[in-house]
Amino acid sequence: MPQSYPAPLALPVYLDHAASTQVRPEALEAMLPFFTAEFANPSAHHEGGRRASEALERARETVAAVLGALPEEIVFTSGGTESINAAIKGVAQAQNDASGGRHILTTEIEHHAVLHSAQFLERFGFDVEVLPVDEYGLVTAEAVAAAVREDTVLVSIGYANNEVGTVQPLSEIASAVREAARALGRRIPLHTDAVQVATSLTLDVEALGVDLLSLSGHKFGGPKGTGILYIRRDVPFLEQASGGGQERQRRSGTENVPGAVGLATALQLAQAEREVFGARALALGERMLAGVRASCPDARLNGHPTQRLPHNLHLCFPGVEGEALVDALNAVGIECSAGAACTSATWEPSHVLLAMGVPLELAIGSLRLTLWPTITEAQVDYVIAQIPLAVKQLQAQAITI
Repeated sequence: MPQSYPAPLALPVYLDHAASTQVRPEALEAMLPFFTAEFANPSAHHEGGRRASEALERARETVAAVLGALPEEIVFTSGGTESINAAIKGVAQAQNDASGGRHILTTEIEHHAVLHSAQFLERFGFDVEVLPVDEYGLVTAEAVAAAVREDTVLVSIGYANNEVGTVQPLSEIASAVREAARALGRRIPLHTDAVQVATSLTLDVEALGVDLLSLSGHKFGGPKGTGILYIRRDVPFLEQASGGGQERQRRSGTENVPGAVGLATALQLAQAEREVFGARALALGERMLAGVRASCPDARLNGHPTQRLPHNLHLCFPGVEGEALVDALNAVGIECSAGAACTSATWEPSHVLLAMGVPLELAIGSLRLTLWPTITEAQVDYVIAQIPLAVKQLQAQAITI
């Protein structure tokens, strides 16, 4: 009787989807004509330019429909970093021009695009208040509202943390900020960094109650170099890129038509599939967590145990350095990170973990695993087998040094 054999294990096992995702085939197919036959500048006043402009506006309408926004409230950008920078600097400066206010509210665990944008504004006299979070990385709506002042011009709270995956009570925060602003007889815009959430959480801006929202295409199957900034139509905004007046005077520069088309396609699919994505990713993550803890019972799960992104698994291992663990896993075909990929070149203990009260000696041993529904159970079991081997080897080396 012929013996059946399992299919060969597919390596590498890519577990760094918070850093970047593969472009979806549907998005790539939608983009291709605008690299070749339909290459015209959408600002040009000829037939080719008109077709490019129509494609750009169809992409804008698609994004607006997904977000529950108006097409004129959508600005295409080069990615999440630009979207965040434009939101914080553009609104804070416009608000300051209108009212003289200079107070900005954010939290300790925001992405560096948020924190560094706010710190940049401090050079021009803005007062940035950074709110603490609890052990899970949460900030309460009451804490945010209590910090609102007469001169507050902007609040920026991330939808979900890019390292540990904790999801903030964003709609509650939005309601609290509106009430606090109303009591002062003012309007205080709320911005959210939603870069990590498009595959698993709603982006309906009305349900969330946000005034500005930032997205990055390559986090949900769109192309790199593309992003979205939603700006509610009555929010003051000072453009950060001047020149040709594109994007309704909010971002000058020739528009990336293929990028916008691919991004819109990927976003529409990601939001339509988010329940299936979440269920599958959560099941894989729970299997992986249980398997790793069976061999490494001292592994610590960071972030909120349930109020978290379903595909995010962030662990700390005592006696291990995160970068060494990443290198050891990479050597056996497992690709992951020790934290945010955009800061790994200048690695230091995560500001997110330290803000959550994780001891320094434990924070340096962090590992971020971010899954995707295409990962197989066999790949998960391979990771479950390899992580404890790498951890124990590194722990033993640390003891002998």
